[in-house]
Amino acid sequence: MFEKEELELIVPHKGKMLLLTRINEYNLEERTLCAEYHITEDCLFYDPVIGGVPAWAGFEFMAQAIAALSGIYSRQKKEKAKIGFILSISSMRTELPSFKAGTTAEIRVRESSSLEQISNFEGKIFLEGSKVMEGNLMVMEAKEKQIRSMIKERIQHS
Repeated sequence: MFEKEELELIVPHKGKMLLLTRINEYNLEERTLCAEYHITEDCLFYDPVIGGVPAWAGFEFMAQAIAALSGIYSRQKKEKAKIGFILSISSMRTELPSFKAGTTAEIRVRESSSLEQISNFEGKIFLEGSKVMEGNLMVMEAKEKQIRSMIKERIQHS
């Protein structure tokens, strides 16, 4: 549905920071998305010692899938995409130490609850059809005006 070039229009990450290769499907009513990330040596988190990406980076794959879902939603409403922040990660479980180069991770996210700007998501990652990671992410969307205000306040208190 969305390839890498199109992803850069809906996800705030570019270049090596973009950890999605493709969006396969999404459902805005059900607030779900399925994406892929093909693991290569070009990945920002690639570690040549282990020949792949440490499993802990999987939470960022999930976070970017959430950002993609938000970006698609904003695009459909003809609004500017919002910036998101991870507030917490919980119940993260993994079945592997790393994602090996040459494999493709399938990332599935589903919004389980939402209140104003804060949402909870369930995330799962599959390799060759087998679930290898799952967890929950709490995220907050912020409008550009809110972010500028936070930055200004932070600078004043530094």
